[in-house]
Amino acid sequence: MSRVSFDQLLEAGSHFGHLKSKWNPAMAPYIFMERNGIHIIDLYKTAAKIDEAAEAMKNIVKMGRKILFVATKKQAKQIVADLALSVNMPYVIERWPGGMLTNFPTIRKAVKKMSTIDKMATDGTFDNLSKREKLQITRQRAKLEKNLGSIADLGRLPAALFIVDVLKEHIAVREANRLGIPVFGMVDTNSDPSKIDFVIPANDDATKSVELILGALCAAIKEGLQEAKFERSNKDDSEEEVAPRRERKSRAKRTETTDNAEAPAAEARVAEAVKSEVTAE
Repeated sequence: MSRVSFDQLLEAGSHFGHLKSKWNPAMAPYIFMERNGIHIIDLYKTAAKIDEAAEAMKNIVKMGRKILFVATKKQAKQIVADLALSVNMPYVIERWPGGMLTNFPTIRKAVKKMSTIDKMATDGTFDNLSKREKLQITRQRAKLEKNLGSIADLGRLPAALFIVDVLKEHIAVREANRLGIPVFGMVDTNSDPSKIDFVIPANDDATKSVELILGALCAAIKEGLQEAKFERSNKDDSEEEVAPRRERKSRAKRTETTDNAEAPAAEARVAEAVKSEVTAE
């Protein structure tokens, strides 16, 4: 069963592309028709691509990896932030920090700086600073939180990126391509799908369209997280059952070894007893 139906996509306005004059010819396979100078996206293909992307995302999170969500356009920012938080995934909704992927260690240093400032506030270091210095550090902390706070828990490079409007976020796409990180993207008719690994052809300007598609993908991520948790739980239970069995086998083996070691001595005693009886006769 499809995660998102044709009617749901139609109602959300996912079929509206850009003006014919602004189209990218590479999007031709995903365009159904042109009406009043606007390209109409084939929603049957959109639904199929959503299912494909959802399954891939589900498999990624089952392996314990993170997917970074990126959307800096106004109409998608809050939706992405809310849904990414609901599945505990990192996100970027402010300006994309150049080199975030290709220069990841430097970004991590900036994130750690927030922790250092927080420590200063609790260990009494702030008390020894002037009012001006405190203000500067507080402002720096607020700026770091705004730009990087949402990726504070991202300890290593993400396993994949999900991008709303791949044309606007071309720097993020370029960095991911350079590092071989898979890219999932909502691709409108004015964008180039050739650099996107999982293309979801859809209107990336309509709030309802973004919310519907992202909601379906996050639902798949939740399923993946739950399945991973269930598998870990079963694995722990299996290990608890295996441990006593191993102990019993080990104990039986030790007993068998002891019996085998004692057998020659017992046979010798029996032989000696028989010999004594024969001698006595």
